[in-house]
Amino acid sequence: MSFFDSHLLHAVIFLPLLFAALVALLPAAEKGQIRVATLVAMLVDGVLGLLAYLKFDPAGPEFQLEHRASWIDEFGISFHTGVDGLAASLLLLTVFLGPLVVMASWTYVDERVKEFHLALLVLQSAMLGALCALDIIVFYVFFEASLIPMYLLVGVWGSEERQMAAMKFFLYTLVGSLLMLVAILGLYFVVQPAGGRSFDYPTVYNGLLSATGEVSRCVATGCDASTLSPLAAALKAWGPWMFLAFALAFAVKVPLFPVHTWLPDAHVQAPVAGSMILAGVMLKLGTFGFWRFAIPLFPAAAQQYRTPIALLAVVGIVYGALMCLAQRDIKKLIAYSSVSHLGYCVLGMFAYTVEGATGSAYQMLNHGVSTGALFLLFGMLYERRHTRLMADYGGIARVMPLFTAFFVVVTFSSIAVPGTNGFVGEFLVLLGSWKSALPLTFSVLAATGVILGAAYMLWMVQKVFFGEVTLRENQGLKDMGGREIAAALPFLALIVVMGLVPQPFLDRLNPSSERFVARAALGDGASGVSEQQVMMPVMPLAGQPTAAAPVPSRTNKALAGLQLLRPGAVPPQVQP
Repeated sequence: MSFFDSHLLHAVIFLPLLFAALVALLPAAEKGQIRVATLVAMLVDGVLGLLAYLKFDPAGPEFQLEHRASWIDEFGISFHTGVDGLAASLLLLTVFLGPLVVMASWTYVDERVKEFHLALLVLQSAMLGALCALDIIVFYVFFEASLIPMYLLVGVWGSEERQMAAMKFFLYTLVGSLLMLVAILGLYFVVQPAGGRSFDYPTVYNGLLSATGEVSRCVATGCDASTLSPLAAALKAWGPWMFLAFALAFAVKVPLFPVHTWLPDAHVQAPVAGSMILAGVMLKLGTFGFWRFAIPLFPAAAQQYRTPIALLAVVGIVYGALMCLAQRDIKKLIAYSSVSHLGYCVLGMFAYTVEGATGSAYQMLNHGVSTGALFLLFGMLYERRHTRLMADYGGIARVMPLFTAFFVVVTFSSIAVPGTNGFVGEFLVLLGSWKSALPLTFSVLAATGVILGAAYMLWMVQKVFFGEVTLRENQGLKDMGGREIAAALPFLALIVVMGLVPQPFLDRLNPSSERFVARAALGDGASGVSEQQVMMPVMPLAGQPTAAAPVPSRTNKALAGLQLLRPGAVPPQVQP
């Protein structure tokens, strides 16, 4: 791998921070220069992120564009970055949203402009770092670092109850994150041998494989815990608690019912940029955390809690949709729709089928596009009328026909109309959950969320856009301007492309889905998955020789078969 490729992710992560330093040097009164500099930073970062996405080879090794350098050797902490198919796709989504967030806030934020754009740049670096981190402590640092700029975006530039919403967001996510930190330290001290401890994710994962297999077989056969090795005994005793700590931190971030209550307040009070970033990327750090860390590190515990978490996802789907039907505040309706849509991501993940996992990953991207677009478009309307209530609108299509057309297309995406991106993700999730070992009732109830989604979104569109213009304040509203069209068009393009030509995106997600399902199935002692089949490649520190290891470059597609989860089935051997 060339020097450029091995440091490309570093450029993507830290370029916004470099521009933040430049913006910090600009006079606060030069608002135009600050906006332009931030936009240029996001555009350049977008080009680098697109290049990283295109360089990812679905047929290549699991982690690509990888680099690992010493950081704190005494504690086994290294600065290790790399992306798999899911991380590369979410990275692309993040850099795609960056310039559009700046354009959406061009006239919306007119006070403390310098501080606002500094917060955007720092937040961009933190989110990208969390997606690329392959060291658990590095992930945790970036994961926590994203809280501060988002707290400021909501608390300083939000609406009338912004401080309450910002504090609620901060406390919920901080409590979950601190519990995860305790679990990370438990991983380091309890289930790793002294002298060989590390926070490097592939190293930790591979070190637990043998013990994980022992625990899974022990649970399946009901063996005596005294027969387990010391490492397996420690994992059996403490693994469920560690999994729950990770799961709670990520469930709060998703957010999963019932720890979702911070989200509607944060969305309602946040400025349009805050809502776009929150819906587009930050919530995905929760689903990504389940996928990358919680389930692969503790598959036996994840298997134990699989059904309850899937049930919470289904409850969130239905509950979020019903709450949308009860809303009269447009922004709160869109916020509760996130609770419903992200429930599909969690359900597809815990289905433990390749269709469900791929649908979950695709739905993460879809939600960022469709809900990010909804918040962008409503922000344009709010900037004109400064009200969030449906009753204050009506007949908007008569005075803003172009805006209405944009909003209706995005609505079709949100309710998963065939031909849009939303349909592909939700269809795969429902198909995967239907074929899984989860109760059939879960799939049936989740399918009702699609119907309810169409009901509340079309009802909102009818109330806001159609009928007569009953209020004088709405008669003189201007349609979309050039800057607004430029900010909204990329969303519409992605909605259509991802809906009609999803295969290029799915090709990068499928290998990650296959590996994820195989690793999750390791928690079932009767699945027949061996430790060798699901090992991760371990990258040595820069300057150290590469140790040869029989690590498969990609999981065989045969592991994607649904028979993987059927009792007594033995999957075919993986060929290196």
